[in-house]
Amino acid sequence: MSLNLLIVLTLMGGWTFSRFFKKVGLPNVLGMIVWGIILGIFSRGNTPGSLEELSPFLKSFALIVILLRAGLGISTRTLARVGKTALLMSFLPCLFEGAALMVLLHLFMDFSWITAGVCSFILAAVSPAVVVPSMLNLQESGLGQDKEIPTIVLAGASLDDVFAITLFSIFLGLSTGQDVNISKALLNIPLSILGGVLPGIFVGFLLARYFRKYHKRVRATEKILLLLGVAILLVDIGEQIHTAALLGVMTCGFILLERVEHVAHELAEKLKKIWIFAEIILFVLIGLSVDLKVAWGAGLIGLLIISGGLVFRSLGVWLATTGSGLNRKERLFCVIAYLPKATVQAAMGSVPLAAGLAEGELILALAVLAILFTAPLGLIGIRTLGPVLLSPPKLAAVVSEDLLGEDD
Repeated sequence: MSLNLLIVLTLMGGWTFSRFFKKVGLPNVLGMIVWGIILGIFSRGNTPGSLEELSPFLKSFALIVILLRAGLGISTRTLARVGKTALLMSFLPCLFEGAALMVLLHLFMDFSWITAGVCSFILAAVSPAVVVPSMLNLQESGLGQDKEIPTIVLAGASLDDVFAITLFSIFLGLSTGQDVNISKALLNIPLSILGGVLPGIFVGFLLARYFRKYHKRVRATEKILLLLGVAILLVDIGEQIHTAALLGVMTCGFILLERVEHVAHELAEKLKKIWIFAEIILFVLIGLSVDLKVAWGAGLIGLLIISGGLVFRSLGVWLATTGSGLNRKERLFCVIAYLPKATVQAAMGSVPLAAGLAEGELILALAVLAILFTAPLGLIGIRTLGPVLLSPPKLAAVVSEDLLGEDD
C-alpha cells in the first residue's frame, strides 16, 4: 500500500467513522480509533516505512495543537483556583495505580518486582491525547465550568505522563542492569517540569511582545504558522534534553492569553480548524498501533489486572480531590475522566521488548489491551455521564440568584 493511499484512507475513513459513531450516540474519536484498528488489520505488514518515520511527528503535531488550545483557554485566575487540586491529580492517581499494578503483576504473572515496575508505569499513564480534547469539548459546552473541573483534569493529565515516564525509565534502567541513581532520577521530575515550563514562558513573552507590536501587520494565518513553528521547535529541543516540552507548549498558550488576549482568541479559532485534521490523524494512528493478536496474548488475567489498577487509580483521584470543593458527583466524573489510556501505551509498549526483557512481548500485549479497554470506556463515560454529573453554567447562575434573593 502506498503512503498516499494510506493517508487518504486515514483521513476519509477516520472522518466517515467519526460521523457514523457520532450519529449513533458514541464519541466521534472512538470511531477514528476503530477505523485505525480496521485499517491496521488490512495493512499489517504492508505499511510504508515512511509512515513509521512520519508517525511520531504527526502525533506530536496533533498534541501540540490540542495543548496550545488548552493553554489559550486557561487564565491566571483559573489556574490559581485549581492549582493545588491539579497538582495532586498529576501524581497521586499514577502512583496509586502503578503501585497496585506492581503487586498484581508480581502475584499473578510472576513478574519480578523490577519488571513489574517497568510494566506498571507504562500502564499507569493517562492519555492527554484522549483526555484533553474531551475536556475542551466540555469547556465549550459550559459543563463543570463553575468549578473549573475540565481545567483541573486537563492540567493534571498533562503532568501525569511526566511522573509515569520517569518512573518507567528508572525501572527499565534497573531491569537492563544499568547503574541507576534513583534519587537523581526522581529529582529529574521537577527539573523536567521546570525545563519544559521556563522555555514556554520565555517564548510566550517573546511572541506576546511581537504580536502586540505587529498585530495589524501580521495576518492571523501568519501568526498561527509562527506559533506552531516555535512550538514544534520547543518540543524537538525538549525531546533532545528530556524535558516536559509539551507542558511548555501549553504554558506558551497560557502566557499569550494573559498578555495579548485578543490575539489569543484569534489563534484559538484558527487552531480549532486545524484540530479537525489533526484529530483524525492522531486517533487513527493510535488505532493503527493496536494489534488485536498481540492484545489477545494478555488474556483474561491481563484484563483483570488492568481493571485492578484502574480501581486504585480511582482511589488516587478520589483522594486528590478531597477538600477541593467538588461534590461527590463531580469527583466521580474526575474518576471517569482519568480512565483513558492510549498515547504512552502506544509509544512505549514495545520499548521493553526492544530492550531485551524476557517479558517484553507480554508487556506489549498488556499495553495494547489497556488501550482497547480503557480508551472506549473513558470516552463513553465522559460523553454519557458528563452531562449527568456536571452542572451547566446556567444552573449555577440560577442557584446563585436564588441565594442572593433569600439574603435580601
